[in-house]
Amino acid sequence: MGDGIGRYRGTESKLAQWLRRRPKRTAADDESHRVKLLLDAAAAGLPLAPAAYPVGYRCSCERIGCPTPARHPVSFAWQTQSTTDRAQIERWALGEPEANFITATGMVHDVLDVPLQAGRAALERLLAEGIDVGPVAESAESAGDGGRMLFFTATRGTPEDEDEWWPCELDCHPETMAEHPGLRWHCRGSYVLVPPARLIGDEDEQPALAWVRGPEHALPDPLNLLETLTDACARHAAEQGEQHTGHEVAWPLGRR
Repeated sequence: MGDGIGRYRGTESKLAQWLRRRPKRTAADDESHRVKLLLDAAAAGLPLAPAAYPVGYRCSCERIGCPTPARHPVSFAWQTQSTTDRAQIERWALGEPEANFITATGMVHDVLDVPLQAGRAALERLLAEGIDVGPVAESAESAGDGGRMLFFTATRGTPEDEDEWWPCELDCHPETMAEHPGLRWHCRGSYVLVPPARLIGDEDEQPALAWVRGPEHALPDPLNLLETLTDACARHAAEQGEQHTGHEVAWPLGRR
């Protein structure tokens, strides 16, 4: 038995030595991974454009009192600038290694944006019910907004009637404007950050915004997710003690 213990200790020592000899992840590895994630998103059809990034506890845009630090595009022409061109995205990413990226919504995809805890509950329910769920990203609870979960869906397209466009980034019903806490529908004229993204106060080695389900998943019809998401948001709001009545299914689920 003594010999066995001795052999085991010798093996353990060799294993520890081997682990110490393993190459550590370098900044170049992280940058290569970042570029790959961005190119994967572009390959899935998500148009990208450069965005601001955190510099300590301020935004790289250096605007005093920036309302959305490290979360906004750097160019006013971001809608026309957004692209899926691999070469252009590589130039941007390598030229600005700290930059976050946004994806313009309403062209290829929309994004349903909900509080993190509501999103996690909804995702679990959707998958359990066998409903197709597309790409999903989440930001950490420490990200400054309590954490959000982003459900990427197909866009509604271009309706013939201009009045049919739904507003973006509003926590409300798109037609009646009745409040619905927590749910934002990013469509034409809006954007969201794409992973990997760092946010103000993000001191972790991992990005504050990361994929839960990658962009390789097909984009679902947003109407297939709405009822579950609005229900999860209503439950979350109730748990947080927020006042809301009659908005459990606030979005027009029957509208096509």
